[in-house]
Formats: sequence, structure tokens, C-alpha cells
Amino acid sequence: MQSILFEIKDNVGVITLNRPDKFNAFNREMALLLQQVLDDCENNDDVRSVLITGAGKAFCAGQDIAELSGENALSIEVILVEHFNPIVNKIRKLNKPVIAAVNGVAAGAGANIALCADVVLATESACFIQAFSKIGLIPDSGGTYFLPRLIGFQKASALMMTGDKVSAAEAEKMGMIYKVFADETFEKESCALALKLAQMPTTGLAHTKTALNVSLQNTFSEQLVQEDRLQRKAAATADYKEGINAFIEKRKAVFTGK
Repeated sequence: MQSILFEIKDNVGVITLNRPDKFNAFNREMALLLQQVLDDCENNDDVRSVLITGAGKAFCAGQDIAELSGENALSIEVILVEHFNPIVNKIRKLNKPVIAAVNGVAAGAGANIALCADVVLATESACFIQAFSKIGLIPDSGGTYFLPRLIGFQKASALMMTGDKVSAAEAEKMGMIYKVFADETFEKESCALALKLAQMPTTGLAHTKTALNVSLQNTFSEQLVQEDRLQRKAAATADYKEGINAFIEKRKAVFTGK
């Protein structure tokens, strides 16, 4: 059984983490395959937005602990440098919007991979856990970078040290995620948002993503320079012209991502 499932539906690249018997915890095969699929999404013009979700009852339980012990155990260095760091880097650099559709528990690296997406949705029954402290590790996969920026230093510090479980409702309230949907409508709602983004001027969305990425370390003055640079690029696209024409002609714009 493939540990990553991939299909393209209406220009949405749907990636499903598929080790449901292990709560979609990452082993080496799954981590490397996810990187390959993310590269495929980047290079395929038929893919205009990406949705990542999990099979079964979990989104992702993080690292498969079985790979950390025994004769053929992987080192923490290999897991970070070859598995998780490339995954979160590829998600942030992907020139298309990435939605994490968290359908169940998201723990450890699974939580932080979700939180580095452009938009995070969750079912009412989902939860987020910075589980690292429970085995004496620090949060990785970009967790110490993104979580304090999403919810504030104090709250992030407490959640990382205690490893407390955060419900989807709490996560939405504190600004950790975008929106929560009922379990029974979650698939429909998350796919609808992915489709909406796929039909938008996706080159402009990619420039927005770049602007947000650099804003995390820029000064205000530096950010204004970046906005100017990226806005000029956006204004040179066919989608910008289509958007203006559609507005003037009082019709719905048809964007192509060009």
C-alpha cells in the first residue's frame, strides 16, 4: 500500500498521508515520497492548489517512533535533514496555495507540518499536540518558528513545554488555525476551499506567499520594498488584466494562473 496517495481533482492536487494503522506517522519511505509529490505539484501546471490530509482517523502522529530504535534506527539528524526540514521548506516555497485539512490528531512533526501550510482547516474532533517534550526532544519541523508567530510567545512556550492537547475549537480561537468544520461536512468544505483557491489568480497568490515568507524577518522598510517588487510582477500577469476587465465588464473573472 502506498504511504502517500495523490490525485488531481479540478486543478487541486490532493495529497493523502496514508498509513492509517500508524495514525499516518512518518517513516522514511513516506517522508521521501511526500517530498517527491510536493515537487510534482510544483512542476505540474494542472495543479493550481494543494490540499494535504490524512487517511483514517488521524492527520499525522509525527515521526514513527519504531524508526528511532533498534539495529537500523535512523538518527535524529537524518530525520530532520533528510525528512522533515525538506518537507516544510517545500511547502513554504511551493508557488501554489497549500491547505492542511486536519481530519484528526496532529501531533509532533505532524502538527508543525500542518501549521506551516498557507491555510489550516480542522474537523471539530481534531486536536494539535506539541508532543516532543514527552520524549525529551524540542519541537522541530519549523514549530519553534511558526507557532510563536501564530499564537504568541507565552502561549507557544507553554504548549511546547507541557505537551498539552489543544482542541480544534481552541486552536481556532487562539489563531493557530483558520477554521473548524463539523466532521460530517469537513471533506466537502475543505475541498470547496481548495477549489476556490485553484480558481483564483494563483500567480498573484504565489507572490502573496513570498511576501508573507519574507515578512517574517524583514523590517517595515524592507517589506515595503518587497511589496513594490512583487506588486509589479503581479501587475504584469494576464490574470491581473483579466481581473480588471471582468470588473469593468461586470462579469465573473476567469483566471488561468498566468
